[in-house]
Amino acid sequence: MKGSIFLFATDLHDEGLEAVLDNIQGRAGLDGVSLACAYHHARDVFPHNPVRKVRYLEGGTVFFRPDSQRYQDLRIRPQVSQLAEQVGILEALVEVAGQRGLAVRAWTVFLHNTRLGSLYPDCAMQNAFGDPYITQLCPANPEVRAFAAALAADIARYGVDAILAEALCYLGFDHGYHHERCFVPLSPMARCLLGLCFCRHCLETAGEAGVDGERVRDLVRQVLEEALAGSPPAWLALELTWDNVAGLAGGELGGYLLARMGAVTTLARAVSQAVKRIRPETTVYFMDMSGAAKGYATGEPAGEPAPNSAWQDGVDVAAVARAAGGLEAIGYARNPERLRFDLTAYRELLPEATPFSVALRPMLPDCDTPANLAAKVAVASEAGAEWVDFYHYGLMPLDRLDWIRQALHG
Repeated sequence: MKGSIFLFATDLHDEGLEAVLDNIQGRAGLDGVSLACAYHHARDVFPHNPVRKVRYLEGGTVFFRPDSQRYQDLRIRPQVSQLAEQVGILEALVEVAGQRGLAVRAWTVFLHNTRLGSLYPDCAMQNAFGDPYITQLCPANPEVRAFAAALAADIARYGVDAILAEALCYLGFDHGYHHERCFVPLSPMARCLLGLCFCRHCLETAGEAGVDGERVRDLVRQVLEEALAGSPPAWLALELTWDNVAGLAGGELGGYLLARMGAVTTLARAVSQAVKRIRPETTVYFMDMSGAAKGYATGEPAGEPAPNSAWQDGVDVAAVARAAGGLEAIGYARNPERLRFDLTAYRELLPEATPFSVALRPMLPDCDTPANLAAKVAVASEAGAEWVDFYHYGLMPLDRLDWIRQALHG
């Protein structure tokens, strides 16, 4: 099993490319770097950055120099970060990492993009009331799909070894904006319904699958109106499970959810095919974020295994793994046995010989000792992971590099 580490272009620029790679390769004993080539808004604390300890990232931008010809016939085009305008970070990384024998994995946030959602609100997800969610472009929208494929091909031409495709799907209501406010009590079931997209492209996709999307939308709107008015139907208090949601509207909501999953699967296939046309040896890993949704805040995911809730983002784990070619699971859990529980469920779903990688956090809230990290690295290896991606070089104390070496090499 090999190891890589997530990082930002600003980490490389601020600390120096060679210095960072010395830490990654020499101190942590890693085999690769996973650079954020497109990323969302964030405010982060960087404990060892020599330039800024607190930084607001240039959200919704790309951190490489795109080939404008690839987007000339497209409405949606990548927004270039100020750093990428000044410095060719990705090409420099590919060259220097290659000289060192390090793999470069392109960590790419595709559709979770507030900047593009603000520029093209008609391409964003829309709830049952017609309100756009500008934080997330809709995977069923043809213009969005064309942009995603072009972006993936554009990154592949740099010669990266893998593309880690994050947010290549729907996102729920709670994966939102900055300073979100909602003072009306909404159950998990209600929040799930509020996060469903009913844009015209999703309705068309549902119709092609034989589902009356307008009827589903109208039912969801009515139920949410009642919940927002303080009189939710009793069944909104049920546990948020596939069975409880899919049976609504006489089972048509289940059909609607399946149509969403089909849209995500075909998008993953289109992205992978676009990459293979440029560089056949580049592996595309679809990142299923279910483990992050469960464990991000506390490191204590609970309930059913992570992949069982992937449907909430329109993800059929087995189907997207086949379509993309690979899958990365997010293992944000403090307890190694909980991680084993989740990864076992992923392995049971994945087609044989599917490239499989796992993301781990060697820091709080997931990890407070080297032994804990080593136990979880062992679990990932036993689950058949070919790579472990550690989150995140710039956000962790530097001594966690020593923990990583110990976990990987003893």
